[in-house]
Amino acid sequence: MDKLTIRGSRLIDTSGREVMLRGVNLSGATKTPPDEPTHIANNFAHHRDVSFIGRPCPRDEAREHYERLRYWGFNVLRFLTTWEAVEHAGPGQYDTDYLDYLEEMVALAGEYGLYVFIDPHQDVWSRMTGGDGAPGWTLEAVGFDITRLDASEAAITMQHRYPNYPTMVWPTNASRLACATMFTLFFAGSLVAPGITINGLPVQDFLQNSFIRSIQQIARRVKDMPHVLGYGPLNEPGTGYLGIQDLNAPQPSLHQFEAFLTPADSILVGAGFPRTVPQLERRDLTYVPTDQTTAINPDGVSAWQGADIWQQLGVWGYDADGGPVIRQPDYFAATNFLRDGLIPFSKRYAQAMREEQPDAIIFLESNPSESTEFAIKPGELDAVVHAGHWYDSLMLLTKRFDGEQAYDRIEGRIVRGRSRIADIYKENIAALCAVSQRMGGVPTLIGEFGLAYDMNDQRAYQDGDFSLHELALSLYYDALDANLCHSTQWNYTPDNSNCWGDNWNQEDLSIFSRDQQANPLDIHSGGRAIKGFSRPYIRRAAGAITRVQFDHTSGVFSASVKVDAGIDAPTLIYVPSIWYRAGYTVEADSGTCSPQDDNPHILAWRGADAGEQTITIRPKS
Repeated sequence: MDKLTIRGSRLIDTSGREVMLRGVNLSGATKTPPDEPTHIANNFAHHRDVSFIGRPCPRDEAREHYERLRYWGFNVLRFLTTWEAVEHAGPGQYDTDYLDYLEEMVALAGEYGLYVFIDPHQDVWSRMTGGDGAPGWTLEAVGFDITRLDASEAAITMQHRYPNYPTMVWPTNASRLACATMFTLFFAGSLVAPGITINGLPVQDFLQNSFIRSIQQIARRVKDMPHVLGYGPLNEPGTGYLGIQDLNAPQPSLHQFEAFLTPADSILVGAGFPRTVPQLERRDLTYVPTDQTTAINPDGVSAWQGADIWQQLGVWGYDADGGPVIRQPDYFAATNFLRDGLIPFSKRYAQAMREEQPDAIIFLESNPSESTEFAIKPGELDAVVHAGHWYDSLMLLTKRFDGEQAYDRIEGRIVRGRSRIADIYKENIAALCAVSQRMGGVPTLIGEFGLAYDMNDQRAYQDGDFSLHELALSLYYDALDANLCHSTQWNYTPDNSNCWGDNWNQEDLSIFSRDQQANPLDIHSGGRAIKGFSRPYIRRAAGAITRVQFDHTSGVFSASVKVDAGIDAPTLIYVPSIWYRAGYTVEADSGTCSPQDDNPHILAWRGADAGEQTITIRPKS
């Protein structure tokens, strides 16, 4: 495969053609070791002895999955790994067997025409704090007792609470003590925790050094593979306590669970002090306090092995009666997550990865709540792609969709009506493209978007009707087409099941499942709502793509390219058979069109005249 380079807001191949990346995240299962899905009780006692070999899939299944992805038209993978997978045994102790496996899996992707960029994935810091990503020893290094994180309410984990584990509760951990502390120290420990050291290093340097060096181990294995585009710094990084003006004040959030905790509550509850806090009720997507109260951590379990960091730094102390009190409610007020944390880290990470792979593209992203504010200034960092995420939060958090309601992330409100939903989706994606423009007009790739396939009470698993899923996906891809965005859908999980979903925190967003594979011998089967994501698009254009449009009711595809006469290579269009079972007709302003000999799903458009040219593909009756 040829290398891609960035030219303004476009990705360009070695022939000078614009390349459109349409892909998927591989995979949701990468978040956990193969034998430790989150619905299995786990006290994490053996967190240093795990193995992630087999994630994203067993070696003997890899070709099957890659062939299926190629058949469906994808040409790029956001390839997941985790810090824990590389360095679970301890600082500087790298799992070379896993690295051997990862190298094989990445190399094999190239054989199937799939570009790859590496995603060091995390959600709310670690498996031990209700998500995935960082090794357990990072928590121990700053003083946490992993065995007491859940009991102290410093974290909410499915491993400890299932079956009393509500839908989409895991994001709540972002505001709980363990995750908030770790991200605060990781991004700005030198500012807010001066004097706190680990192994003789300031805590921020210790954590960042360890993370970066672990991902460098991967880069050394894959850097010479031409299909490896580059690296993302850190999936959906948490803001921690940075920028909070008053620890005693409630913070806006879509994610709370039963009890409403202020940042002060999270710090003191996790330190082992019972608190009585308001109960919550949900109004649309907002959780609001009620007049009812509930006791949190009534047994007074502490998450710390000894005195905690925030007490040492004077954030809290004891009053005259011996009760805990926040002494410096504005302790984090002068800090800013983007300015002091994410942007300096992203630059440091990019420099380190380019020491290994000088031509690496860096796929930048921020915390979803900061996504429209995040921007590297033009010229601050070259060869970057803005890879922010976007979901319809109403659909994601409630696991319900009727085609008539959606969440406008920009305005923070629910909208109604099919045409309004289509407009909102396009506007929300356009807002992320605007961030790319503020970065100097860099390419935009939506690194995550998707939907819960178990939505609407798993109705599709009972009657086989995925039409609402197809509708939602069509609206998503219409918005991507309208903004000419690259994308990697979340996600493809090889061992997904209707019962346990993606095997992580009750999420079920995989476009594939064995349970939907009616014929195990049919390598192309097993997809969910295939017509929603396997649709025509221009893969490579002999010039600049200026317009793309697909009508998912009629199957008519139309696109325009500003043809460059200096490019001696065809425009390539993916034409999926699922939309054109009886064949199709092609109309082009100029030039000739024919399927490629080696791939009948790829239409080659050759000899088009210079300037704006349009092509239209229609299904035969």
